Amino acid sequence: MATELGPTPVKEPASGGTPIHHGPKGVGEDNAIASQGRWASWLLAPTIVALAIVIVYPIISAIVMSFQKDAGLDPVTGLFTAGGPAGFSNYVNWIFQQCAAPGGGTMACPPGTLGSQFWSATGTTFYFTIVTVTLETILGFWMAIIMARTFRGRSLVRAAVLVPWAIPTAVTAQLWLFIFAFEGIGNKLFNTTILWTGSEIPARWAVIIADTWKTTPFMALLILAGLQMIPAEVYEAAKVDGASAWQRFRMITLPLVKPALMVAILFRTLDALRMFDLPYILTEGSNNTTTLSILVVNQIRQGFNAAAALSTITFIIIFIVAFIFVRFLGANVVEQQTGAGKGKK
Repeated sequence: MATELGPTPVKEPASGGTPIHHGPKGVGEDNAIASQGRWASWLLAPTIVALAIVIVYPIISAIVMSFQKDAGLDPVTGLFTAGGPAGFSNYVNWIFQQCAAPGGGTMACPPGTLGSQFWSATGTTFYFTIVTVTLETILGFWMAIIMARTFRGRSLVRAAVLVPWAIPTAVTAQLWLFIFAFEGIGNKLFNTTILWTGSEIPARWAVIIADTWKTTPFMALLILAGLQMIPAEVYEAAKVDGASAWQRFRMITLPLVKPALMVAILFRTLDALRMFDLPYILTEGSNNTTTLSILVVNQIRQGFNAAAALSTITFIIIFIVAFIFVRFLGANVVEQQTGAGKGKK
């Protein structure tokens, strides 16, 4: 037999007055939360659609193209072919540096061809990334510590430091191309006769110097934001306890600025892995300065589908590096939270 619900309970006030009706709790709050969720979905929908068009569609399109053959002359018949399904052959050809043989099939790519430059371009890309990010982190940390201090003209120094980062990369590359010219300011200033773009080691260091000059302010800006989050009372307490400057830096500054520092290194690493315009303008990829991005652009002129396969490989490499960074940061956060929880117990 069904139970009939009675009227809402009425609580008599202790000292007279109007009775208080108690309605069901949480219903209004749930409706408000659901309404906010629907509004949030409608407000985020245009952004999600724009991101899908700008990011997701090109990625999917590149992956689909990477499994297609490029149109061109068949080396066996000499007839023009419109391409067709290629399976994983484009990926295999890049990774194992295989090129089409005149009689059909594949062979090792001859030296100097684009197919023979994959692993050298990969090594060059990681070389530039490791060296530039290391230098930029050290110099950026030093600059951030200086800018975090209180002194006269600090605002002017902070604004001046950001000027190299604000200059477009193409303009920066052209500027340093003039500096590294044989009759340029670099050789005149140090009284040297170095052909900066004429051999491998000087050409690589020309790219490294130019990139470090441009993007060190970016590192300094992010690290400075982390330094400003550290309370001054912590340093004052350490001074009272007799801690030296090195001990304060090692025990206070580094641990507390680590989250901002790792985020800065992550952003800069991902940016350096796709380096293109700076080495392309300075050296045009000569003298073993060809990066993966330069190799992709050069391949586009010969075939879009093979270039799509190479760009997909580059995307996978960058994704793996980003995953390692994020996983590393996440593991540290979990350990810190676990440790804090144990300490509270």
